[in-house]
Amino acid sequence: MTEVALPLASPGPAIDRERLTAFGFALPSFLIIAGIFALPLALLLGVSVVGPDGLTFANYSRLLGTPYYLGVIWNSLRLGLLTTLIALAVSYPAAFALARARGAVRSLLLATLFLPLAASVIVKAFAWTIILRSDGIVNQVLMALHIIEDPIRMIFTETALIVGSVNIFLPFMVLPIYAVVAQLDPRLSEAAATLGASPLVTFAGVIVPMTLPGIIAGVALVFSLSVSAYVVPTLLIGERYPTLATTIAKAYLLAREPGFGAAAGVVLLTIAIIVVTLSAWLGREQASR
Repeated sequence: MTEVALPLASPGPAIDRERLTAFGFALPSFLIIAGIFALPLALLLGVSVVGPDGLTFANYSRLLGTPYYLGVIWNSLRLGLLTTLIALAVSYPAAFALARARGAVRSLLLATLFLPLAASVIVKAFAWTIILRSDGIVNQVLMALHIIEDPIRMIFTETALIVGSVNIFLPFMVLPIYAVVAQLDPRLSEAAATLGASPLVTFAGVIVPMTLPGIIAGVALVFSLSVSAYVVPTLLIGERYPTLATTIAKAYLLAREPGFGAAAGVVLLTIAIIVVTLSAWLGREQASR
């Protein structure tokens, strides 16, 4: 008896219906995201290139062609780089200490890490102004120890700005690294030592590559937050250290130049996009290895 092969039903319509259903569910979220994020950014870009006489790039020429404003851009990048590097140097061993802690000690360390996040950035910045001022606790301790005779100027300096920025943004570096370190198998170091690797080789060749995703995430977060910070530079250093964020505020609130402020905002947004894109690329490269 001859068997007759029946034609199989085409999966095309079913797949199309699934895609259409998924698109229908995703459409409201897409519209909300577009309205909340994409539309304001498009308006910002439009304001930066529209002048009284129509389309113009005068705001960008002024921002990118004036030595003063190039220095402002460099100040923002410098603040982001120094804050990120110092935060990484402090956070990396702190994340390992947090991962290795147990019981009440770990709970206490996590509390000291999370509790500052509940306080406003303004409150924490003001706290640093109190600590670092001429009659603050730092000067009082130094004079009590006879290290200095008279109060030294700490507030409204770049050192105060960097110290305050690192302190405020430190949790955003510790937490991503800690999330990765907590998942590491402690036997990896023992296995590397069994194969003859020294502690330095184990750290550089095994530990660091495996914790790289946390480092990338922490660096992207801290750099993006610090390079766009407004409250911290305003309270800790003031006019002595102009940044893109303070320039945007002045353009909108004082100078009444929304086009120039929008251009500075677009430049700051471009820096953030570059950082996020680069971190995503590095993350994909690391995951593919």
